[in-house]
Amino acid sequence: IAQIEVLRGPQSGLYGADAIGGVISVVTKKGEGPPKVAVQTEAGSHGTFNQYGTLSGSTDGFNYLFAVSHFRSDRTPVTPRELVPLGVRNNPNGYDNASFTTKLGYDFNEYFGVNYVGRVIDSTLRYTTDGGFPSVPNGFRSRQDDLFTFQRGEAVLNLLDGRFKNVFGFSNSNSWSQNQEPPTVFAGYPDPTRNIGVRTKYDYTGNFLIGDGQRVVFGVQREDESLNNKSLYPHPRNGNTGVFGEWQQEYWNRVFLSSSVRYDKNDQFGDALTYRVTPAVVVPFTETKLKGSVGTGFKAPTLNQLYGDLPQFGFFGNPNLKPEESIGWDVGFEQPLPGDRVRFGVTYFDNHIRNLITANSSFTTNENIGRAVAYGVESFVSFRFTDNLSAQVTYTNTATRDVQDRQELLRRPRNKVATTISYVPVDRLTLSGTAIFVGSQVDGNRDFSVARLRTEGYAVVNVAANYQATDHLNVFGRIDNLFDRRYEDPTGFLRPGLGAFAGIRVTN
Repeated sequence: IAQIEVLRGPQSGLYGADAIGGVISVVTKKGEGPPKVAVQTEAGSHGTFNQYGTLSGSTDGFNYLFAVSHFRSDRTPVTPRELVPLGVRNNPNGYDNASFTTKLGYDFNEYFGVNYVGRVIDSTLRYTTDGGFPSVPNGFRSRQDDLFTFQRGEAVLNLLDGRFKNVFGFSNSNSWSQNQEPPTVFAGYPDPTRNIGVRTKYDYTGNFLIGDGQRVVFGVQREDESLNNKSLYPHPRNGNTGVFGEWQQEYWNRVFLSSSVRYDKNDQFGDALTYRVTPAVVVPFTETKLKGSVGTGFKAPTLNQLYGDLPQFGFFGNPNLKPEESIGWDVGFEQPLPGDRVRFGVTYFDNHIRNLITANSSFTTNENIGRAVAYGVESFVSFRFTDNLSAQVTYTNTATRDVQDRQELLRRPRNKVATTISYVPVDRLTLSGTAIFVGSQVDGNRDFSVARLRTEGYAVVNVAANYQATDHLNVFGRIDNLFDRRYEDPTGFLRPGLGAFAGIRVTN
């Protein structure tokens, strides 16, 4: 990974329907320089055994990266002992994942280049379902197989001495999944449940630097998707065409303003117009950053929410769902103290959502909530005590409410605190620790026979160490859930206890 960007709040004005609550953008590294090989392996608790390898580099305008990885954990506890019927084995979950990735690029000259990224993920999950007649022999687990492929190609055209960048893209993703339940005494193996989802996207984005501190981003996108399973015919389809534009402004390196607007035409759910405005000011002398935003979001139900059935869990799609719509705003500040060793900030946020899509009270399908609100405060303080010791504390207080029923929304904890400490006692050695506290929340029990209950809060501590033994050898280890805290999140699903892991990484 080269870069991770996290954008909070409705982002549909620029990013479209899936960005109703925010955006997490992950950028894959591209190959640079002479050929570089890296191999990594890790093993530890819960039957964990992972391997990872890459080959990357660049030459004469051509850059390349190839990666292969394998992750396995075959003894992860999931079901609390008290929920397992007497005489039935408490089977852990087993997961196996093999992934293959490639990222290629070629610059013909300073004006034109092409890029390609592809990924294949082949995974298997073995898990124990709830209720029903005992399988034969006792101890069989259900099995879910997934095969996911993704590819994207781009042509990049730079004009006006690089001030006008044009990207023409095409992407395709294909998701195949199959669930197989174990045999029963009289019926043997039931028929598996299969789903195939396909999504294609054509897009153009223009990025034009008008002048110092003035940039315009605009584009058009067309996306089509389909869902195929043997119980649905004709196979459901939907598509969306979107046009967007954003104006980014900067003045005197202290005043910033971005304004975006987007128009979407959804084949099944009609038109939607969304926007977002985000001003920010850095105050002279105190260097206080004052910031805020207001924006709207629109999200049509996915085909999986509309038609995807999971009979092994008693959960089914709802073709009568309506699109989610939201409006949200936030205001806050960040303040560095003299010497820049301490920085703190507070942001207040307020989101209103119409037709929020969530599980119904019996957890058998999804439904719309007419109106829902979520508001609260995010705050942080970071310390750099010395060049070798730093820490950060974050606190989020979130209040949620179903306006119609006047009830707190499920699985939204009111309080969450996280503390991270990083220490470099000697060159080449880095130690870190993280403590996370999640407060109580409203949930239902595992089969939702009790629709609403209040859970206990929990705290988890993780520690890690990383030692650069040589320029080519790195040794690392970590302990998750250091104090072996046994907790359920969500209710009825056990999180792993103490786990210890270690590994090495070798590069050329």
